[in-house]
Amino acid sequence: MKQDEILQTLRKVIKESEYYTTWTVSTPHLVELVERAVEAEREACAKVCDWYVDSSSDHEAGTAMNIQDAIRARGQA
Repeated sequence: MKQDEILQTLRKVIKESEYYTTWTVSTPHLVELVERAVEAEREACAKVCDWYVDSSSDHEAGTAMNIQDAIRARGQA
């Protein structure tokens, strides 16, 4: 997700969840929080591929490496 998509999603969540307690935080803080959460989830997915590379045949391991590279590349975009 790009920053504008994160903000759009945040606004939607706030609008749909008006009963939650209001906190005062800045948008940059929220963006950073979401980016860190996304990066942690992306790395967790890539680690599953790491495990699959180590425990699979050459053909399957190659496919897993391609998936792993694609997942990690999303964080570089």
